[in-house]
Amino acid sequence: MTKLKIKTGDTVKVIAGDHKGTEGKVIRIFREKNKAIVEGVNMVKKHAKPSAQNPQGGIIEKEAPIQISNLSLLTSKGETTRVGYRMEGDKKVRFAKKSNEVI
Repeated sequence: MTKLKIKTGDTVKVIAGDHKGTEGKVIRIFREKNKAIVEGVNMVKKHAKPSAQNPQGGIIEKEAPIQISNLSLLTSKGETTRVGYRMEGDKKVRFAKKSNEVI
């Protein structure tokens, strides 16, 4: 399992693929598959049978996982950046390489 530089709750931008240019918040990360689910990105239609949670059934639209290599972290100003790590005192923090700000 590799170390990922993107965490749940980060705002990211899609930099490659069908959804290039779309921004959203990371909802969930699958480390073993190197994928993430981003809010409003890579929507797929899923046919659902009627169940207790969904008595009507029908077609549900939900987010599908997207490869982490196709995502780039956004700074507070909304620009894409790479992620670095440094020690501040005795704490290890993530920082944006473009603006040098702590994430």
